[in-house]
Amino acid sequence: MKHRPSTLMIIFIFLLSAHLLQSRAAFSTEEPLAVSDMHATAFHYFFQDGDMDFHFGNLILGSAVHGGAEIGEAFYAASRIRDGDAGDWQREWAELAGRVEARGESSLAAGHLVSARDQLLRAAYCYRLSMVSMLPDNPAFKERGAKVRELFQKGGALFDPPVEYFEVPFEGTSLPGYFRKAASGDRPVKTLLMIGGGETFAEDLFFYIAHQAHARGYNFATVDLPGQGLLPMEGMVFRTDTHAAMKAVVDALVKRSDVDTERLIAFGISGGGLFVPQAAMFDPRIKAIAMCSAVVDARPLFATMPAALDTPEERAGWTSFHEGVVKSICWRYGVSMDHPEKLIEANEGNTFDPAKVAVPALIIVGEGEYRSLEVQRQQKIALDNFPNPSKKMVVTPSDEGASNHCVMENRALIGQVLFDWLDETLRE
Repeated sequence: MKHRPSTLMIIFIFLLSAHLLQSRAAFSTEEPLAVSDMHATAFHYFFQDGDMDFHFGNLILGSAVHGGAEIGEAFYAASRIRDGDAGDWQREWAELAGRVEARGESSLAAGHLVSARDQLLRAAYCYRLSMVSMLPDNPAFKERGAKVRELFQKGGALFDPPVEYFEVPFEGTSLPGYFRKAASGDRPVKTLLMIGGGETFAEDLFFYIAHQAHARGYNFATVDLPGQGLLPMEGMVFRTDTHAAMKAVVDALVKRSDVDTERLIAFGISGGGLFVPQAAMFDPRIKAIAMCSAVVDARPLFATMPAALDTPEERAGWTSFHEGVVKSICWRYGVSMDHPEKLIEANEGNTFDPAKVAVPALIIVGEGEYRSLEVQRQQKIALDNFPNPSKKMVVTPSDEGASNHCVMENRALIGQVLFDWLDETLRE
């Protein structure tokens, strides 16, 4: 016997459908933004504090697909954090990391290597999450940073072939990084070098797309450049000639017998959307580039960000979490943590010239981020002036949860867009 929907049910479905359609229309018809917060989200995840909500939805929930965090533990930790409170955030993620680490060590001692690997890697990521909004003068900052690297190396060694930790000599010190081979042996294969932005650690990027690269037969490499990870503790802050550090990284990669030097691709997110194309201007060994999204000139982009524009009175109303995030970015750029407006000046000359980037180029930008007039302007400059005919821009949609800065909340979609384009481009 077939059951017919009741009249009330039909009305409910109609109203719900209308509401959803209106929601989509409301987003798609919103006016472009002259002032744009890179940590704004297209919709609400859990916290009222916008910065905390961005990190929870993107850095945490987005990582679950690649083993960075489990949904259940993420929401448990979130439930114990007061909205916008940096201390709560740092405590809860560290305590969770300790519990996950204990599970990993227990499995390792019993010889359960897959379980140990997965738990140790997740513990490393949870310790990393506990460092968000933490200032470098906190003794826990260096301790947890060391813990991230220790556990990541310990877990990564349990892959087959293992994830390799390596260091790139650069200006009297070294840039730390990781390399995951596509397969055992020394046969040269296509290699993806991923570069992060203003707030990333190399370990973050492994959880962003390394698994997808491996599944498609790519070697995966990533490093911390000056300004990233723990390098500012050595005085290595962001600079406008990042191509110099990138050259050292490429030098290290092309020496490897398992890297196909004709298929070395660089992919950058956030500030990496400047570092990668700038490197390609100077280094023809990079054969294709992708950016999420393109940053042709960092200075005017920073000049649209509320963190750099807010008055002292407005800053006084910031939550401790947001204040910690902004001050951390200032530290990474080598400017006074009490003067975030100086981030604009610090990015003077932080540019790349798309006309001098000869290789195929892909731009990916989330629909929400693309509302920024300055983001739109810079994508157009890049796309109009890249000389290689193999160039493309993809705006990922909000109705697939792929809207925010770096599109960390839908990594499967990023993988599809990036690697499908590379398949087509490398075949040409």
